[in-house]
Amino acid sequence: MPEEGVQLSPNEKILTDEEILRLAKLFVQSGVTKIRLTGGEPTVRKGVVGIVAGMNELRSYGLRSIAMTSNGLALHRRLPELVENGLTHLNLSLDTLDPFKFEFMTKRSGLEAVLKTLKVALESPHLQKVKLNVVVVKGLNDNEVLDFVEMTKDRPISVRFIEFMPFTGNKWDKFKMVPSSDLLRVISAKHLGLERMADETNVTARSWKIPGYQGEFGFISSMSDHFCSACNRLRITADGQIKVCLFDAKEVSLRDEIRKGASDFEILRLIGRAVHDKEEKHLQMEDIDVVSNRPMILIGGPTIMSPHVSRLRENKKSYAFTRFCSTSLKQHQSLRGFSSSVIHSSDLTHLDGQGRASMVDVSEKSVTKRSATAKGRIIITERAYDLINKSYSSESESIMGKNSSSMDEAQKKVLRKGDTLTVAQLAAIMGSKKTSDLIPLCHPLPLTDVKVKLTCEAFEETQGIWKYSVVCQATVACEGKTGVEMEALTAVSVGLLTIWDMLKAVAGKEMVIGEIMVSEKSGGRSGEFHRP
Repeated sequence: MPEEGVQLSPNEKILTDEEILRLAKLFVQSGVTKIRLTGGEPTVRKGVVGIVAGMNELRSYGLRSIAMTSNGLALHRRLPELVENGLTHLNLSLDTLDPFKFEFMTKRSGLEAVLKTLKVALESPHLQKVKLNVVVVKGLNDNEVLDFVEMTKDRPISVRFIEFMPFTGNKWDKFKMVPSSDLLRVISAKHLGLERMADETNVTARSWKIPGYQGEFGFISSMSDHFCSACNRLRITADGQIKVCLFDAKEVSLRDEIRKGASDFEILRLIGRAVHDKEEKHLQMEDIDVVSNRPMILIGGPTIMSPHVSRLRENKKSYAFTRFCSTSLKQHQSLRGFSSSVIHSSDLTHLDGQGRASMVDVSEKSVTKRSATAKGRIIITERAYDLINKSYSSESESIMGKNSSSMDEAQKKVLRKGDTLTVAQLAAIMGSKKTSDLIPLCHPLPLTDVKVKLTCEAFEETQGIWKYSVVCQATVACEGKTGVEMEALTAVSVGLLTIWDMLKAVAGKEMVIGEIMVSEKSGGRSGEFHRP
């Protein structure tokens, strides 16, 4: 959770306890054997004990395991009641054993509370498994790996080292990701004779054990050595969206269908479509969408797991949704009897009833004042950052004049192109006006105002490590029948691309464009929006 918090979803958008249990029953009746309650933080939900108790009643349908992943800060007080009502497995998120580092990483104190929860969990005779999830970040907590391994000596716990994964807002950098193979070499050098544990079906962690130690440790190598072919996870977010892959931004709303009065059959068919569209494997770590995909703290809800291979089959006139999981390529191809073009037009507004691309009809909408603000950032080199600032100083004339002999050709080339930010500002304004020419199904709009602001920002990403950037913000207004979010986003995108072009001689491939998003909007049926 960021220090400033996040914008919480209104209660009416969150699945009710009854809706969660209805979905849980449908999944279990279809072959799911394990459900995990995650977050965010599941213990902040008032009805969590009742949800666990309700899921416990599904054991007669085949549910074997009810698990929870928690930060453990307040869980020690509620854990006995949760276990009494059916909780069987617990994962605690704990990335450091240093109290000062804990506060730095989590923006709050509480290490002792988490360790207290761990103690209570290990003393509970009815918890079948207790695990620690440790996200390893290079230069931050990778020096504590052996300390966590040592915790397995006299505790029957499983410590799982998780590779740092890219999500919105976590400042992911592939150079901060420590491959699991590197960690295993460090542990092997300290502890000879490691024993490889037999992997369970569809397991995400590859586990090891030190002879004579009570517990075990393992690695979740989502980035360096993915396990997509064995993954059988589906996630239902707190607001009722199904995510078939943690790294895929696509979501399908089960909540909306439930509240429209959909039958169990219709819900299962929608789930089947979502599973059918699951990719064989997720993208390479550099290509994962960290702009539109949710961060972990905004996912929440239950994770659904099944022990078998995913399969959808047609049975006479009805679909039987039998299993949930990812598949190997050969297995994945067996699902292709279901057309990926079968999509509710209500889910994707630019598709007609037959799944063909179609412009939205806005003829019945009223003309109103609308505005939208978007922003984005391009990370540049320190050299490029200094050069931009110099080119706008009162000494810019002397830089291009008598002092130009001290500059290299790349620097001269940048300055010869002109005022970088001014050129980018003009390009952004022009881009906003050309949006309907660039995006096929966007309506051409009579824009009444376009304001673009570019700001140089240097910030300390981690202690002693600075990043240099240019932030582009565009506010677009019109009086029309549809919103101008796309025009604002196009303005920002074109502005940042122009900066890339202006600086490529000195910054080259080190530049990164990202964090492009709508930050504010007003007008239209959906009303006001403000991203904190």
